[in-house]
Amino acid sequence: MMMRLLVDHYLSPVASIGSPGIDELRWSQPVRPGDVLSVRVAVTDSKRSRSKPDRGIVNLHIEVLNQRGEVVMSMKAMVFMLCRAREPENLK
Repeated sequence: MMMRLLVDHYLSPVASIGSPGIDELRWSQPVRPGDVLSVRVAVTDSKRSRSKPDRGIVNLHIEVLNQRGEVVMSMKAMVFMLCRAREPENLK
């Protein structure tokens, strides 16, 4: 459910080009039938690749919350993204 929401409503279908994986996956509360779940995403870091400047990596902290606002699952994810061309120095 979390991955479907992330792909359909958060990640750009134009710029997202895959993921090398996730870290620190935690199931902190049970999810029960009838629970209403939502997803919260925060960008924690982003870096442009030095070897391939048309792309970079974005680090995300993702939480799934139940209807009481309790975190039921959390993880850190990395996503490869295409980048816009850099602005020339003389235009800054």
